[in-house]
Amino acid sequence: MAAKKNVVAVILARGGSKGLLHKNILPLAGKPLIQHTIHAAQKAKLVDRIIVSTDDEKIAEVAKKCGAEVPFIRPKELSQDNTTTEDALKHAILWLKENENYNVNILVFMQITDLFKRPEYIEKAVRMLLDDEKLDSVFVAYPDYKHYWKKDGARFIRLTKESYGPRQFKERIYREDTGLGCATRARLITESGRRLGDNVGIIENNDFMIDIHTELDLWIANKLLDERPEFKKYRI
Repeated sequence: MAAKKNVVAVILARGGSKGLLHKNILPLAGKPLIQHTIHAAQKAKLVDRIIVSTDDEKIAEVAKKCGAEVPFIRPKELSQDNTTTEDALKHAILWLKENENYNVNILVFMQITDLFKRPEYIEKAVRMLLDDEKLDSVFVAYPDYKHYWKKDGARFIRLTKESYGPRQFKERIYREDTGLGCATRARLITESGRRLGDNVGIIENNDFMIDIHTELDLWIANKLLDERPEFKKYRI
C-alpha cells in the first residue's frame, strides 16, 4: 500500500498592501476576506492541514479564529514587495520540516484575493496528483478564445496564431487562475523554486471570478454575493 501523502494548504497573507489597506481581513459578505479562502480549504476533504503564512499579528489572530493554523510569523525579509510567492511557500514547507519534522508532499496554493473558489476543484487537483505520479502540478484555468498580443521593443507581435472566425471553431488558450486552486508537489518548490512543473493538468473553470485589488473590486464582490442567486453558493 502506498504511503499516505501529506496534503497542506498554504495561504499567504502579507500585512502590507499598497492598493487596498488591510485587504486580507476586510469584510466580504460579513466575513473577513481571508475566511472565504480558509472555508474553501476546510471543505476540501483531501486537505490535511491549513497553514496561513503571515507577517501580521492581526491577520494571524483572525486566521486562527477562522480555523486555520498559524504556526509561525513569517520573517520580515520574506514579506517585502519583491518577495516571490515561491519563496514564501518554500519557507512554510521548510519550517514545518525543521520545526515539526512534518513532510509536506502535496502543497495546495490558494490566493485570498481570488474569488470565487470551489472546494471540489481543490479536491480534484489533489486527486489528480495522487492518481498520476507523472503529473507535477494541477491548477484551475479559464479557457479563452480571445486574440492576444504583446509588445516587443517598438512593435507589437501576436501571441495567438489563429485567424478570426466563429468562437466554437477556435482552439482554446488557457489563463492561469492558480489563486482559485493549485496543487503541486512540494519538492518542486523546495528544490527548484517553481510553483508549477512542466507536466501539468488543468481544471477548466468557466465560471466568473474576480481578483480583489481595489475598493471597486470588493464592492462588486459584495454585490454579487448579496444580490445574485448564482453566487449564493459561495457565501459562508
